Amino acid sequence: MEMSEVTWKKSSFSGDRDECVEAGELNGKVVIRESDDPEVIVSTTPAKWRAFILGVKAGEFDHLI
Repeated sequence: MEMSEVTWKKSSFSGDRDECVEAGELNGKVVIRESDDPEVIVSTTPAKWRAFILGVKAGEFDHLI
């Protein structure tokens, strides 16, 4: 993967902190990293990312916070 091609996006809820999850797109995949450890990158399909986001919005992961 050529990570220099990725435009990383983080949540506006993160403010100016460097402790957040960032997401981007590369070659049709969604790539995810933590801003404080940017060398560790996970990739997934847009369909799986969409399912995850819908689960977050539905509160399925609220027990983790």
